[in-house]
Formats: sequence, C-alpha cells, structure tokens
Amino acid sequence: MNRTLIVLLAAVWAWLAAVSADETAGWQIGPLARPVTEAVIAPDRDSLFQDPISGRPVRWEALHTFNPAAIVRHRKIYVLYRAEDDTGEMRIGLHTSRLGLAQSEDGIHFRRRPEPVLYPDNDSEKEREWPGGCEDPRIVESQDGTYVLTYTQWNRRRTDAAIASSKDLVHWIKHGPALGTEGKYAALSYKSAGIVTRVDRGRVIAARIGGKYWMYWGEGVVRLATSTDLVHWNVVEDARGEAVAVLAKRAGRFDSSFPETGPPPLVTRKGIVVLYNGKNAAEGGDPALGVGAYAAGEALFAAEDPSKLLARTDRPVFQPELPFEKTGQYAAGTTFAEGLVWFGNKWFLYYGCADSMVGVAVADGGR
Repeated sequence: MNRTLIVLLAAVWAWLAAVSADETAGWQIGPLARPVTEAVIAPDRDSLFQDPISGRPVRWEALHTFNPAAIVRHRKIYVLYRAEDDTGEMRIGLHTSRLGLAQSEDGIHFRRRPEPVLYPDNDSEKEREWPGGCEDPRIVESQDGTYVLTYTQWNRRRTDAAIASSKDLVHWIKHGPALGTEGKYAALSYKSAGIVTRVDRGRVIAARIGGKYWMYWGEGVVRLATSTDLVHWNVVEDARGEAVAVLAKRAGRFDSSFPETGPPPLVTRKGIVVLYNGKNAAEGGDPALGVGAYAAGEALFAAEDPSKLLARTDRPVFQPELPFEKTGQYAAGTTFAEGLVWFGNKWFLYYGCADSMVGVAVADGGR
C-alpha cells in the first residue's frame, strides 16, 4: 500500500469517526440536579395495613421507602415506591416489601395513599412473593392507556421480574414472571426490567421497534427481551441460543462490579437512552466512589437495533453525595434510578437513597 493511499484512508477513517461522534453528540439526559436537599418520600411508622396472609395489621412502610417507579397521569406525577415493614430480621431483604402509591402536582411534594396498592396476597403469585414481597417497580403506559408494571418477586429463595397491569394505578392484575413459568428460563433467578418507551404528545408510552416491544433486563449483565403484548416476553438470543448481553461490568469504572437496568429506557432522536445503575467493586473499581456504592450511568443504543451499543458514559451521571444518600439501610450509599418522567418540560428522575428513602433529580433538555 503506497503512502498516498494510506493518508487517504486515514482521512476517511477520521471523517467517519467525526460523523459518528457528531451523530451521537448531546445524547444524554441531563445534567441532573437536585431541586431539594432532602428525601421526597420517607418511612411512616403510623401507616397500618391488614395483611391478607398473616391476618394481622402491619406497619407496612415503617422501616424503609425506596426504589421508585414514576408515571404522569392527569397532569400529576405518580410514584410507586417499595416500602418495607418492621417484621423479620434487621437485615437487607428480610422484611416484607409492598408497593405504595404517592401523587404530586409539582414532582416534589407528595400525598400518599394510606395502604399499599401491590403486595403479597393469597393469589396465584403467593409462592413467588411471600414472605419477601413485591419490590423495585418500573412502569410504562401503553397506547390504550393501560399501565404496565415490571417488579421483582422475592420469596427469599429466588427473584423473578414479574408483570402487572392496571387502568388506574390502584387496582392491579398480576400476570406472573415476565419470562414465563415453563421452558428454558423458568428456573432463572432474575430481576430489574425496563420496557423501552417514547414520548408521544407529552405522554411517555411503550415503544414498538420493528413491530415489537423491547425490554432491557438484568442485574450483573443487562440483556434483552421482546414482546407483542407487553405481558409475555421472549429472551433475545444469539445464533448459539444464548441470551444476548448488551451491557457488562468494566474495570476501573463505577459499574466495575456490575450494571443493572434502571428506569424504562427512552427512544430519542439520537437513539435509545438507557439510564442504568452501576455497583462499584471492592477491588479495581472507581477510586472516586466508595466500595459497593451504586451510581447512575447512561448508555446509547441504536434506535433500529436495541442490541447495538453506540456510546456509554465512563463516569457516573448521578451519584451519592448527600447524607441521606449515603446513610441508611445500605451504608455504602445509592442513587438507585428507577423512575423517569417528562413533566413541565423537564425530566424528573426518582431514585432510591441508601435503600431507605426516595429522592428526586431534575434535568432540562430535549427529547
């Protein structure tokens, strides 16, 4: 190869790189800022609920209120949050979790329902939800106005990412594990599922890509699944029949221990933005973060191919900084992102603080 051709090829490669960089420039949601320096939802020891399984009244949100989903309905923000009662051992995962519902007209000040709206019951899902409970929701709206919830079922032996649906956010129909109860993935213990969305005339609704709905799921490695009805999901596999991995851990980064799916991903003009949570490793992690801390990052995937990674942040876009984000049940600290809504021409991100309370961050920007 002569020198002239080498120089020409180098120029072409540089031009292609510049074009690629320009196409993905400015793709992130943010920067994120805290509108208040305190939690927006905190535990309440006075809330009582008659538990249908034990038959006894329980202080259902006495210990911790965290890891929230969010949706806009009737010009208000609704947050579904995980609440832990004061039963069981004083260890993470050993209380019973239920999902509470709160509403706000400004995204900061909330009014809560006195009782949970989704919880372990004497129903078809009891074996998967009792005694651990219903945890860590993410929520989307379908085109017809149905709300579809992904949440974690925890029976203190294994987890399932399950599906529930509702017309009013209060009364829910449980559909069971997203990946089904039979077949190849029936025995898999998995969690954290976010259905891909898009903004449609101010509403953030579930998006079809190539005629199907898509879902990023997983803790440890993030993978993909597709559906035609938002209830029954099929894992996206490669030619060898293995689940396709789209995000994995990175040495020296905030996600050095593992990445975990965050709020429902969003289709934008630049591609699919996936806000995700990264756990920092004890060794070989990000030295600027504490060991085991959870911080939020972002990844961009091709709009026409949800498995094609285009860009990924090297540093966290949001991380534990304030005292209530660093102290609590999870002492290493978390800003665990799960709820993202478009409200008042801003993005409102709701996150769990140290497995103990709910916080909010706000970002300007386009869609």
